[in-house]
Amino acid sequence: MKVPDHFIKKILEKKKTSSRGFFDKRKMEGFVNQLYHILFLSQGLNTENQVDIEFGELHKILFDLVKNTSEDGVFAEKQTDDFFLALPDLYNTLILDAESILEFDPATESLEEILLAYPGFFATYVYRISHQLWIQNIKILPRVISEYAHSRTGIDIHPGAVIGEHFFIDHGTGIVIGETTVIGNHVKLYQGVTLGALHVSKDKANEKRHPNIEDHVIIYSGATILGGNTTIGRDSIIGGNVWITQDVPSGSLVYHKSEIKIKDNGTLPESLTFVI
Repeated sequence: MKVPDHFIKKILEKKKTSSRGFFDKRKMEGFVNQLYHILFLSQGLNTENQVDIEFGELHKILFDLVKNTSEDGVFAEKQTDDFFLALPDLYNTLILDAESILEFDPATESLEEILLAYPGFFATYVYRISHQLWIQNIKILPRVISEYAHSRTGIDIHPGAVIGEHFFIDHGTGIVIGETTVIGNHVKLYQGVTLGALHVSKDKANEKRHPNIEDHVIIYSGATILGGNTTIGRDSIIGGNVWITQDVPSGSLVYHKSEIKIKDNGTLPESLTFVI
């Protein structure tokens, strides 16, 4: 069956009017993975010259990606240079993140294990590089980079969020961190945590919509914290499956109380006798 000519023409016309900002996503993914390899996985890179050559190649790739989104070569060159100038500080912060995992996660035995196997650390790495591009006012690219980590890890961190040092994601699947979230230092999140907006409305796009999490807070799995005026005070522990839309004072323990019954399973309630 032949696709109608008028449909093909419609596709091509639409691409002409909406092509700005499009780029090769495979090249973007290659940039993210190659940079991670250079920073943390040393195989095959044993001399300063080799590393310098790799960085030169990455510079060209990032320049092309930024230029495609901005259509401005001068802007792309400056922003690419600024990103690589910021890279040493990003690297130092990421090492602190990895060391926090090593210190507090009893399941890991080495830094190498974290760098090779931990999706929470990879998602944090992607967040930090996409956030750097975001604050440099580069459009579209940081969002696509963050969605790449989302697709690989199940962890969704908007590049506009502000996250402090020693950040620790444990397990991580299903974590969502919204655009205007502000997270302090030494914060630990478990799987399924949502830091979201209380009201979802397009006219509030430029307002503070997501919560503030102060230093040394632990948030356990399934907790939902919503609202731009919601602050979780420092040194607080937020238990699993709680729903919070108001401030929590520093040093608090917040938990959800539920009733669990244990009985003989010889006679099950009708509502439990089902088959999936």
